[in-house]
Amino acid sequence: MSLKALLRPRTLPFFRPWAQAPAVGCRYLAHVANIEDIPNEDDKPFTVPVSEASFETYNFDPPSYSLETTKSQLKQLYHDMTLIRRMELAADSLYKDRKIRGFCHLSTGQEAVAVGIEHAITRDDKLITAYRSHGMTLMRGGTLKSIIAELLGRQDGISFGKGGSMHMFCEGFYGGNGIVGAHVPVGAGIAFAQKYSEKPHVTIDLFGDGAANQGQVHEAFNMAKLWDLPIIFGVENNKYGMGTSAERASAMTDYYKRGQYIPGLRVNGMDVLAVMSAMKHGKEYVQAGNGPLLYEYATYRYAGHSMSDPGTAYRSRDELKTERGNDPISSFREKLITWGVFSDDQAKEVDRRIRQRVNDEVAEAERSPEPELKADVLFQDVYVRGSEPRQRRGRTIDETYYA
Repeated sequence: MSLKALLRPRTLPFFRPWAQAPAVGCRYLAHVANIEDIPNEDDKPFTVPVSEASFETYNFDPPSYSLETTKSQLKQLYHDMTLIRRMELAADSLYKDRKIRGFCHLSTGQEAVAVGIEHAITRDDKLITAYRSHGMTLMRGGTLKSIIAELLGRQDGISFGKGGSMHMFCEGFYGGNGIVGAHVPVGAGIAFAQKYSEKPHVTIDLFGDGAANQGQVHEAFNMAKLWDLPIIFGVENNKYGMGTSAERASAMTDYYKRGQYIPGLRVNGMDVLAVMSAMKHGKEYVQAGNGPLLYEYATYRYAGHSMSDPGTAYRSRDELKTERGNDPISSFREKLITWGVFSDDQAKEVDRRIRQRVNDEVAEAERSPEPELKADVLFQDVYVRGSEPRQRRGRTIDETYYA
């Protein structure tokens, strides 16, 4: 075989662990945590299994195939994924009623990524992501009302009605960014600041498969590795960049190998327990001073790229039906019922309370006033409140604004 053939990257089919046959020796519930060992108490720790089909590695040891948790945490995982789903469905309805204008990118189907990551890190860790950010904003501490109000362009929005769908921020969360791939080097800068100030935390830097071919992404990889920054880059591979499939856009769809000199891991992003296990494992590796990691979350979006895209022209109904069979929320719900974490009736009650909460907070958001149409409001929040300079220059001297 020629040297060229040996060096050629090997492209595998898109990772779909849920469609693979079980591997010999897989750890099932009986091997990891006997059903009798699941405690009655909500806060007593016990161990649950993570499927061995959940990970593919690149120069990296796999995460643990078991996860210590509690009934309380498992219920919270289900609650949080369901809350994100309901919030996104409410946004869908508001957009169709023409109450939300402009861009609106929903993460329906990708809830396990946001929830699994957040439950494996702390609020002292930092996170930055692209424009499909509503669920991440909620998990990082934004309120449901503030997110919906932002989509509606209201004063009570998390960015005071000026950011919309793509520009949401809160403490420890650096957006919501609209330019494809441009925020990835910003995440490297956040990690550099953490290392420079000797903070023992990590930065999670997420982007989509559509951004993976951007030059600045690979420049950020290079700097992060040169300086051994405490950062985990994460590709949310939902199989489509706008209406173009990953296979048509990328010569190599093994995104977790794209870091070359950076170890990588592909994770079943439709399994919240797999995401949690992977993030815990990665955080320990990075905190030990080993430098960056590159994760790929194999996931799927059930909606179109944005609300202006019905999402049906470039994928078949059969594909959507198949992928919905692996819904991260309904699959997890069945698992928790099987394990006796809650009953079917208790799960329905959780769903009912979440529906009511979303309805109430949407109604509150709709009652929020619109920003006042005056210069003081227009120029607010260009700087952190309290740090504004006395004057801000406009396009001409006549447009200079004096506080």
